[in-house]
Amino acid sequence: MAEKILIIEDEEKIARFVELELLHEGYEVTKCMDGREGLEIAETGNFDLLVLDIMLPGINGLEILRRLRKSVSLPVIMLTARDSVIDKVSGLDLGADDYITKPFAIEELLARIRACLRKSSQNAPTSAKDACLSRGELRLDPLRYEVKFGSELITLTNREFELLKTLLENKNIVLSRSTLLERVWGYDYMGETNIVDVYVRYLRSKLDDAFGVSLISTVRGVGYVIKDE
Repeated sequence: MAEKILIIEDEEKIARFVELELLHEGYEVTKCMDGREGLEIAETGNFDLLVLDIMLPGINGLEILRRLRKSVSLPVIMLTARDSVIDKVSGLDLGADDYITKPFAIEELLARIRACLRKSSQNAPTSAKDACLSRGELRLDPLRYEVKFGSELITLTNREFELLKTLLENKNIVLSRSTLLERVWGYDYMGETNIVDVYVRYLRSKLDDAFGVSLISTVRGVGYVIKDE
């Protein structure tokens, strides 16, 4: 079955160009040029990936992403002319899986789409029982896209969620920063490796500091690990 991709892009020529290329690659494609309408379509949950512009009429792309992450976990690639660091950080912090700026080579966009779909497929849980990950009172449920400590629901960004999930999936295995970068941020991430340290601090603030526990251990000179109690 062909994978379904939604394009929310208000520049008609670009939207049509990307649509034709994706159709040629065998994907099913839906495109929309209005932010509010695009959000309604995306919330149906009937898509495998979203290509999302930032500057849109109705609702901008960052707001669409923020709302989607409350209920939908499909991969999102931000496609925009805005290439400042703060725009990229905002998109990634809100849960974007990747970010590509205009003008772009269609081959690069197609490669990033394949990478996101491959990662999403590899991470897809096979059953509710297999999906739940835990350590002590901490419980992560990828199917519901939620994290709880005891009975308290913890709000995480998409990147924080994926980092915690990766560490829990590899309990008692020390993961290097480069390994975490590849698995959480993608093989083509071009930023600094200290972004891993930054997000570990975010998780520790929301988990360790908030509940008086020590979940994520640092292995000096190597990386991070979550160990069994």
